[in-house]
Order: sequence, then C-alpha cells, then structure tokens
Amino acid sequence: MARVAIVTGGTRGIGRAISEALKDKGYRVAANYAASEEAAERFRSETGLKAWRWDVADFAACQVAVAQITAELGPVDIVVNNAGITRDATLHKMAPEQWQAVIDTNLSSCFNMCRVVIESMRERGFGRIVNVGSINGQGGQYGQVNYAAAKSGIHGFTKALAQEGAAKGITVNAVAPGYIDTDMVRSVPPAVLEKIVARIPAGRLGQPMDIARAVLFLVADEADFITGSTLSVNGGQHMY
Repeated sequence: MARVAIVTGGTRGIGRAISEALKDKGYRVAANYAASEEAAERFRSETGLKAWRWDVADFAACQVAVAQITAELGPVDIVVNNAGITRDATLHKMAPEQWQAVIDTNLSSCFNMCRVVIESMRERGFGRIVNVGSINGQGGQYGQVNYAAAKSGIHGFTKALAQEGAAKGITVNAVAPGYIDTDMVRSVPPAVLEKIVARIPAGRLGQPMDIARAVLFLVADEADFITGSTLSVNGGQHMY
C-alpha cells in the first residue's frame, strides 16, 4: 500500500511542488492550507489531490485533521513541515504579535504535527519527517529576528527528535532553502532582489522543484541511514 504523506502549507509555492512530486512518486498526499481557499480550490482541480484546511499553530486542530486524514487515507508515514509565514520588522519596531505569529506558525507547528503522529510512527516502526528550515535560520537576516529564530529552532528541533526516533525507524531531517522563486520572494522589490541574486554563486533563484527533489530523497524508504541532517539547497549562497 502506498505510503501516506502530509505536507503543511502544501498548496502553494514550495509546498505545492513537494505535494505534486510526492504524488508523482506514488505517495498518497494530504496537503494542508490555512488561508487562501481560492488557491486551494485551484490546487485541487489542477493536481487531483485533496487539501485540508486547518491551522498548524493549533495543536487541537492538528489532532482533528490527522485523525480525519488517517481515517480516509491510512496511517501517516511522512510529514513535511513546510508551513511558514513572515512578519518582517526590525526588532525595535516589531510588535509582540509579529513575533508570536511567526514562532507559532513556523516553529510550534513542527511540534504540533510531530507530536500528533510520532506515537503511531513508533508503534509501526517507520516514519519520515522533513522540516523546512531556511538559509536565514542558518545565517540570520536583517529585519527577520522572528523568522530567523523560528527557522533556527527548526534545525535544533530536527537534531533532537532525530535522536529520539532513530531506534524506531523514524528519520528526521531538515531542508534549508535559499532564495526560491515563489510569491514570497517575488514580493521583494526588484532592486533588492537583484542584489540577492548577485550573492548566489549559481547565479539564479532556486525553483520550488529544487526543494521538492531534496524532500523526495529524504523521505524515501532507502534513506533510512540519514537522520538529523540539514540539506542546504541554496545555490552556494551559504556554506558551513
């Protein structure tokens, strides 16, 4: 039976590319979304995949959604924690609400989703968790203390959970995208975007499929000896 995968933030941008790539490889995919019903309906009609709406920052909502998906598709084998938002401001101008919204959606959601599925994965002796971090969680970014803190937290969360899951057949890894050609990046002023691209040795923005291919590699059954790793996909912009 095909393995079941949940992709949070899975109907647009990087998340959509991941959802479609998993479908093309034969996985049974449940895509999550929170905001745009219009984008979700377009996703359903264009991909043939189902999309469920819930707030990944809400633990109870995650419990309900995973129970529904399990009842319809089967036990969850794979979770890709991709959901993320930005609320940019320099710290001296950042409101507490801007800080908390990003921490809740980008970081606490990883706890929520993993906590809901981890016991089932442990019982069945198999699991693949991929958390989407960021180059800005590795190197920081001006005006993004909230985003950088959340994404940096994801990298630490990944390493700790990997140690807990390894003996039970559960791998936990992170993918750290650089600047990817998505709506979020295209909203950056052209002059600023030009400077960003000039700092990328590959000479271009990444494409969503660049990230999806990395996720496919990490969720494969054969990737059982790779855990606690962060795979940087950034065109050489940040190396360490």
